[in-house]
Amino acid sequence: MKRSSGVRAAATVVVSALSLALVTGCGGDSGGSDAKALSSAELKKLIIAEGDVDGHKVSNVEAKKLPSAKSAITGDEQCKPLVYVIGGLAPGDAAAETRTVATEEKKPTDAASKSLEDLSEGDIEDALNESMSVDVTVVGLSSYDGGGAEEAFKSVSDAVEKCAGGFTAGEKSDEGKFTKVTAEKGAGAGDESVAFALTSDLEDGDSGQAHAEVVRHGNTVATYYTMNLGALMTGKAYTVPAAVVDAQGAKLK
Repeated sequence: MKRSSGVRAAATVVVSALSLALVTGCGGDSGGSDAKALSSAELKKLIIAEGDVDGHKVSNVEAKKLPSAKSAITGDEQCKPLVYVIGGLAPGDAAAETRTVATEEKKPTDAASKSLEDLSEGDIEDALNESMSVDVTVVGLSSYDGGGAEEAFKSVSDAVEKCAGGFTAGEKSDEGKFTKVTAEKGAGAGDESVAFALTSDLEDGDSGQAHAEVVRHGNTVATYYTMNLGALMTGKAYTVPAAVVDAQGAKLK
């Protein structure tokens, strides 16, 4: 099946988590030296939940499959802020953090209603690719005392520049090579934001991209990392869903 060998590599990227590329940085309100971080309980009330994002199922159960702590992340030290973003972990020294996963809900295709015997090999491949063409977005929220949010945001944008030529990182023995970090146009929400694409080589010789965005809202930082395995397999373009970014931004206003 075409590109089938790339599935394992793409899945590894999801689990290992990493990606980035600087996009926009617009100066805005800062947290301030006397800003107080939100508590973990307050963040959990503010992060998107089931019913908040149209066309998406939101569940923090899926987030438990991601790296549980920064100490589990390995690789180039200057590029680790990018890895934290992909895993939904807080960049910088956060006082509190939480995360969840928003998964796109798709309507069944015509092929899904047919029996397997009625499908050609091409139909089966197309149906498989279509079933895997789902945006899965890891959303993280972290809050900081003083100017910590600005520092955390800067650590990400600095890492984008320093690691633009690629880097190796991952979780313990499961490291992956990322060949390029590319600037992208983000939502431009919040006080300042960056968006990026991370390119990696797949097992079949092709390359694939995953996408991320980081938005600072005062002394709280929202991170988004989106993977779409079907799009990786077929080369179809995708990005961080605006609906997810908008829904989370609305809860932080």
